[in-house]
Amino acid sequence: MSITAIVENDTIKLPAGVHVPDGTPVEITLPTESAVDPRHAWMLEFVGIANDLPTDAAAEHDHYLYGTPKRGEAQ
Repeated sequence: MSITAIVENDTIKLPAGVHVPDGTPVEITLPTESAVDPRHAWMLEFVGIANDLPTDAAAEHDHYLYGTPKRGEAQ
């Protein structure tokens, strides 16, 4: 069986409806960089390269790229 879970505050949170009895031995395998889909591996060289963008760059990309009014500002 394979389960995808989330770690919060060093505690493994199982998905809703999944029950694993106390004392059950489990094996945890953490994803590594080699687990990246080879079709997307080329993007890794760009991770962290844009560290000086405005904090709202994603939400307001049209404003920064094309000069349109910011969507978050009142009209």
